[in-house]
Amino acid sequence: MPASDTLEHFILLPDLKLNEAHPLGNWGIGLTVEKTSPFEICPKCATPSQSVYDRRIVTAKDDPIRGKAVELTIVKRRFRCKNRRCKKVFTEPVSGIQRGGRTTRRFKKALAWACQHMSSLKDVGKQYRCSARLVYTAFYEQLSLWAKARAHGLPKKIGLDEHSIRKPKYGQVEFATIVVDHNKKKVFDLIDGKTKLALAAGFAGATGKDQVEVVTMDCSDTFRSFAKQTFPNAMIVADRFHVERLFTRKVNKYRRKITGDDRKNPINKLLLRPGCKLTFFERCAVVDWLNHHPKLREIWEVKEALSRFYRTKGAGRAKKAFGKLLDRMGHSKVRAVVALRKTLMKWRVEILNYHVEHLSNGRVEGFNRVGKLIQRRAYGYRNFGNYRLRLLNTCFFRT
Repeated sequence: MPASDTLEHFILLPDLKLNEAHPLGNWGIGLTVEKTSPFEICPKCATPSQSVYDRRIVTAKDDPIRGKAVELTIVKRRFRCKNRRCKKVFTEPVSGIQRGGRTTRRFKKALAWACQHMSSLKDVGKQYRCSARLVYTAFYEQLSLWAKARAHGLPKKIGLDEHSIRKPKYGQVEFATIVVDHNKKKVFDLIDGKTKLALAAGFAGATGKDQVEVVTMDCSDTFRSFAKQTFPNAMIVADRFHVERLFTRKVNKYRRKITGDDRKNPINKLLLRPGCKLTFFERCAVVDWLNHHPKLREIWEVKEALSRFYRTKGAGRAKKAFGKLLDRMGHSKVRAVVALRKTLMKWRVEILNYHVEHLSNGRVEGFNRVGKLIQRRAYGYRNFGNYRLRLLNTCFFRT
């Protein structure tokens, strides 16, 4: 094969032959091409035809070459069907270009790649010399194709959590629920809303609900009720961070009553840090300070007991430690401790399941953070479908 033919094979679309190449100023290259197939198939009756009726000239944008735009001028043949009952006049198709399209598929893929690696869609339009509408439609069309190609059944271990997507000045905050595959460490789906109706609609088309084994979540009654109804064979695990945060918030609340909202006070971080991570002198200082505030000391000691419970090895030993913690909290006269005990009793099974599966929502919270960064970079999304596609594609390449 001659070198020129080899070059055409890599540059041009299949079945196209180069007739002429000419510069388009300093910004691009123009290529006049035509199709070389001996015959075409009638789209109406599927009859082969070699009778050329006339020719039409169309233009299409192709993938840039070395930073210069490529514009194809295609001389298309129009054929007349030989079938006497048909007699249809049709235009020959070109593989790689949609019917009626003015861009090649690989040009749209190049736009999608540029949208992922450049700061804004406006910069992509300037670089590729095309309209903002074309950049927008090509990008989200490609994201939709990628999302469909990666779709699969429900994983065995999933994590649920919500994050805000819109905070209107007048009105309720709108949320989205993220579903994470713990095994593959990827985002499985994003659902508009966090109510049971929204979750039911989001999982309506999912397959393999009976095969889900573990569902991790925060202390949300809505998520727990939905998971029990939708995933009958799944073990529900309460996230360790959200359970411990119930106690740290109470410690912060009582501490503010004493020190005020003074964030520079070193006692703030020492109270929230686990006791096992404090040095001997730091722990002594914390205990001496808490001796003057008995209610706060009792809440802090319960928080430390919960931290020791999560560090316990073995499900049996953890169950005994959790029972002792509840008994200790039951004898307390501090209202905050009594309220926390009711919450622990309500989520007792889900909290103990952590020592069976040792799974948390840490990865889910990380993907939530990625979603927030995507929102900030785009200054918010009005279309939830576009935000979902962008998040699924971005998180697919993160572990």
